[in-house]
Amino acid sequence: MNVPMRTPDSGHLTDIRVQEADFDLSRELAALRAGDGRVGAVVSFVGTVRDLNEGAEVAEMELEHYPGMTEKALGDIVAQARARWPLLGVLVIHRVGPLKPLDQIVLVACGAAHRGEAFAACEFIMDYLKTDAPFWKKEQTPEGARWVDARASDDSAKRKWAEA
Repeated sequence: MNVPMRTPDSGHLTDIRVQEADFDLSRELAALRAGDGRVGAVVSFVGTVRDLNEGAEVAEMELEHYPGMTEKALGDIVAQARARWPLLGVLVIHRVGPLKPLDQIVLVACGAAHRGEAFAACEFIMDYLKTDAPFWKKEQTPEGARWVDARASDDSAKRKWAEA
């Protein structure tokens, strides 16, 4: 999905994008609120490329994905969050392609009437994105290229939602 969708029955915005281009955080958050007076809280998370990972310098990280499958997986994650919390807007932007240290990788933002729902939903989406979205990361280090393995801490973060 590359176009924001506001469902006619609820007026709730869902915007999911997988793209190479960078994003403007301020503009994206303003669009999420888009004059909706019901929104009392917007919580966002921005992930960036680190210059050091697992003890090695990172010169570049390349993110690959499977078009169509990735967007569907992100949509499923957002649907799960919407089933748990009364969200008024959800935005997920994930970049792909070559990225340098300090570049923005991902933006997850949730709008709700109250901060508790917005915080919880944002964290939930990010935790599930790290484990369930089909992205593959390859880092360029002084020792050469290497694929980044999944982290046990990401699986642990996801498990806490099954208990909640």
